[in-house]
Amino acid sequence: MDEKFSRRFKSFCNSLEALSEARERDLSDSFVLSGTSAKFSITFDLSWKVMKDILVQYYAITGFVAGSPRVVLREAFKANLISDDAWMDMLKVRNELAHDYDCEIVKKHCNTIVEKYIDLFYEFEEVVKKLGD
Repeated sequence: MDEKFSRRFKSFCNSLEALSEARERDLSDSFVLSGTSAKFSITFDLSWKVMKDILVQYYAITGFVAGSPRVVLREAFKANLISDDAWMDMLKVRNELAHDYDCEIVKKHCNTIVEKYIDLFYEFEEVVKKLGD
């Protein structure tokens, strides 16, 4: 993989590590909720961009709609980079969180982020690491 991919993947890993701290925090605290929301959104955005990099470089798939995470997720699923429809749910949550001004939306999704989505990110991280072997 090229240097741009390596930097983006490292950023994804760092963001995931920071997001996973939410598992050890008080999720009723509004500051923690805000941080969890922000880190989830950043981690999600980095993940689909890493997927796009892999699809282009490893699979020579280039017919993406510019900037469309939905199309990238579909192609990543077909290429077995991800294995769960929950990624489309994650996209919906990320889109909802962009309009969460009072932490009400993140309160609704926080347990799912912490209990399910973080694990999906870690699974994806492992898939990417195996590609590099």
